[in-house]
Formats: sequence, structure tokens, C-alpha cells
Amino acid sequence: MHYAALASGSKGNCHALSGGGRTLLIDAGISLLQIRRRLEVLGLEPGSVRALALTHEHSDHIGAVGVIVRRTDWAILATAATRSAVQRIQGIEIPAARWIEVEAGRPTDWEGWRLLPFALPHDAEDPVAYRVEAGGIAAAVVTDLGHPTALVADHLQDLDLLVLEANHDVDMLREGSYPPQLKARILSRVGHLSNAAMAELLGRVTSPRLKQVVLAHLSESNNDPGLARFAAEEILRGTPAALHVAHQREPLALPPVA
Repeated sequence: MHYAALASGSKGNCHALSGGGRTLLIDAGISLLQIRRRLEVLGLEPGSVRALALTHEHSDHIGAVGVIVRRTDWAILATAATRSAVQRIQGIEIPAARWIEVEAGRPTDWEGWRLLPFALPHDAEDPVAYRVEAGGIAAAVVTDLGHPTALVADHLQDLDLLVLEANHDVDMLREGSYPPQLKARILSRVGHLSNAAMAELLGRVTSPRLKQVVLAHLSESNNDPGLARFAAEEILRGTPAALHVAHQREPLALPPVA
């Protein structure tokens, strides 16, 4: 399995998992043109994309869905509530023939891969993260959660690859220029994961099997990659896991996980 972060941050998110000639995208918060260009930059074939899995309906995760529905034949994986919210927000219809309904806690088979969506504490209709298993490899993409629940930690056990939110440094956020209401939302239990909360969760799921960790959804205003990296390095010291930081503007590709 091959992982790439096409974009990750407050302005747009898109992750790609590839293997066996197929690519699954998780979220599409950047344009379809940028998705294709960034896949090509990373040496991935845009034509290999077969499906898009949506985590929730916030704009930085669904920005390209309308164009994708019109200009591609990709399957769209989403919960019923997320599908309804996306259709309402974007004024589109996701055709029933292309929609694969997923439900938190219920495994879904897709082209030989096993996808397990699981619930997250976030201020959206029915937010989920995805654990993906294929060819003996297990990966998870987990962003947009306000605090690390026991259920989330349970679903992140025995992974080979973990993509995990490190949205903000609490002090930077509190001292920054965001309005009080927005600060309160981000800091809430249905907001976003801080560096400290990320490290706490990482410490609960690290194992000898975990080989790759990617810190994702960093705020450009309220975090610093060095601070996020330092928090994770403290947890990963002495483990075999390699640490990476995904960026908003520059795509990141990891070596295949084996």
C-alpha cells in the first residue's frame, strides 16, 4: 500500500491510498485539477482513482465533490447523513448508482480492500475516520476530532501506517488573532486535536508494528511543524516508526508500506 498526502491543512484536505492499480481518495478539499496535478507530481496515475471516501461535510474536505460528480465516474463512499449534508451544501445530487453507503462500525469491502469507518467527536453531521486494510497492511487516516476517545484508540491498534491530526498548539491558538468563538470551537471536545492531545493518543496506539506516522491538518496560523514534530518524537523515541508532516501546499508521498 502506498500513501500520499495531496493536501493537508485548514484550506483543503485530500489523502490517497494506492495499491494493485487502484487509488482511493479520502476527502477532496482541493480542486479536481489540483488532485490530478499532485498525483502526477508524485508519480501516481490519476486514472487509477476509483473512489472517493468522505469523512464529513466541512468545506475543506468536500470542495471538489460537485466537479467530481460531474466529471468523473468515481464511486463516492459516505454515510447517509454526510451524503445528505454534502448535497445540501453544494446543491448537487450524488447519484444512487455511484454512492456506496458506509456506516460507522460496519466494515465495507471495496475492490478487495476492507474499509472500516469509525465515529469521531467533531461538530459535523456524522463524522468518521477510515481504517483501511489491504494485502496484510493496515492504515488509518484520522483528522478532525476534538478529543481522543477510547473508541478511536481501539480502531488505531496494530497499524502499519497512521495519519493523525495535530491541528494546533494550545498556547499559539489562545494567544492568536482568531475570534473568541472560533477559538472556543477549535478547543472544544468536538473541535480539533491539539499537539498535546495528538501525543496522548499516539502514546496509546504506538506498537512495534507501526512503521509510518504522518501528522496532518496542521493549522498555518495556530501551529508550527516543529512543535508538532517535537510532541510526536517524544512518544515515538525508541520505536521503529518514521515521522512525517503533511503540508497544505506541497504533496507528500511515502515509500510503500510493506
